This record gives sequence, C-alpha cells and structure tokens, in this order.
Amino acid sequence: MKWTETHVPDQSGRVAVVTGANTGLGFDTARVLAQRGAAVVLAVRDIEKGNAARSRILHVAPGADVTVQPLDLSSLRSVRAAATDLRAAHPRIDLLINNAGVMIPPKGVTEDGFELQFGTNYLGHFALTGLLLDNMLPVAASRVVVVSSNAHKMGGAIHFDDLQWERRYHRGAAYAQSKLANMMFCYELQRRLAAADANTIAVAAHPGFTDSELTRHVWKPLAPLMKLGGPIVGQDPAKGALPQLLAATAPDVKGGQYWGPRGLFELRGYPTQVTSSPKSHDEVAQRRLWAIAEELTNVRFPI
Repeated sequence: MKWTETHVPDQSGRVAVVTGANTGLGFDTARVLAQRGAAVVLAVRDIEKGNAARSRILHVAPGADVTVQPLDLSSLRSVRAAATDLRAAHPRIDLLINNAGVMIPPKGVTEDGFELQFGTNYLGHFALTGLLLDNMLPVAASRVVVVSSNAHKMGGAIHFDDLQWERRYHRGAAYAQSKLANMMFCYELQRRLAAADANTIAVAAHPGFTDSELTRHVWKPLAPLMKLGGPIVGQDPAKGALPQLLAATAPDVKGGQYWGPRGLFELRGYPTQVTSSPKSHDEVAQRRLWAIAEELTNVRFPI
C-alpha cells in the first residue's frame, strides 16, 4: 500500500507536541496533524521562525489549534522550562514527536557541556520525554515517536569511553552515535512501558534521504552535488515525514517498531516497516545508556 498523508486518521481531540516543527520534516508533520484536527504545539528554538511556521499552517488549515512553545534541546534549562509550560497547558498529551536535531556540525558543546549532537539529538529528547510522560501515560493510544536515521548503521557505535568526543571528534561518527542512541532509547523506553502495562507506546522512524535544513553543515564542495542529486536519490520533506506520521497515527502500529522508506537503501519511497542495526538491539548497552542519560540530565522516568 502506498501510504500517504491522506491516510492519516482524524486527529480531533488529540494533542501533539512536535519538536523542530518550524521547518523540514517537523513542519510537514505538524501541518498534516493540524489539517487532521489535532491541537499541535510547535516546540522550536527560534520563536520568530515558529510563528512564521504557524502562519503557514493556518493558511492551509484555517481555524486549526496551533501554538508555539520555546524549546532549545541543547539546554536542559530550556527543556525543563518547556516541559513545565507544556504540562500546565496540556494535562493530556497524545503524541510526542521527537523530530528536531542537528547533523554533522563543527565540533561544539551544548549549554551543559555535552557534545552538540549527542546532547541535542539524544539527551535533550530523553529529558523532554521523561518530563512529559506523566501527561501521556493516562492517555489511551498515546505515542512517543523517536526520529532516528539510517546513519545509525553507518559506523554507529556508542563510545562509552568517550561519549562527549573529548579525545577525538568525527562529525559523521558523532552523528551516527546520536542516532544509534535514539534507537536504543526507543527500544528501552518501549520495554519499560510494556512492563508497566502503559497506554503509551514508543515507536521509531526515519525519513530516508531528505532535502532539508538539516544538511546545512554538509561539506561545502559537496553541497551543489547534493542539491542536484537530492531529488533523484532522495525526496522532499513532505514525503520524508510520512514514516513518522505513520508511526504516530496509523492504528495498527505497535510499540518498538521502526518505520522508514521502502525504496532502494531506504533513501526514498512510501513508508514501510524496516529493521535497525544489530547494535541497536543490545539490551545491556541500552540499559547502560539509559542510566548514563538519567545521571547526565537528572531526569527520572515515572515508569
């Protein structure tokens, strides 16, 4: 079946929080959910861009319930402030779509001193999920969608001896580590939710190769080539968002599944269930990484 955004069921009465929703995959995810009737929160770092995205969504979905929430995932202070706001404004949260991220930037650290990609892509979302989960657990069919990348297979490993890349730095390997960490987080979260017999499930998705602002740190000589070849081997954000939309809304999705494009090398195509790397299923490493994330973020999950 060629699953498209037209297959997204009615979302009236549901509340969806989408991180990084001002552009790219996050924007199209938020747009579709708003068009289907969900109350959508655009959780974004840049409020001006967030308000612009809200206006664009309201242009195609007049009367939609769309709000903007400040959130900088590279700052645990900001994550905690956003979670406090969201818990107060939305006692019920049906969907948390952990979409935002950074990819292959120059070496940098977050406000809390974590390597930028590990701190933003993994630790920021870990903390946000833990802080919002109380508002999701009572909600029937609630879901946490973790957006990963097939880059987690490309040399991806959890470097427990140097998680913050202090002794060495390779931007591609650091990105792969952060996305592998996301996969492990999804699987460990789902195991804990299932053990607690929770209403909430955790599902993972990846967009394939998608032309978005995420690629802004690509080596400059490669940028023109990617711009030319992107439409041939990849797809636009609206289609790249389909796996995470399916993971968030399709009624037959189960916890712990991983969704991505079904085309060659999973670069493009309509969404289908895909497989993650053998490393991502290492339960010992999953539990170890979870414990480290709890320590680094000082966030404990209510399960």
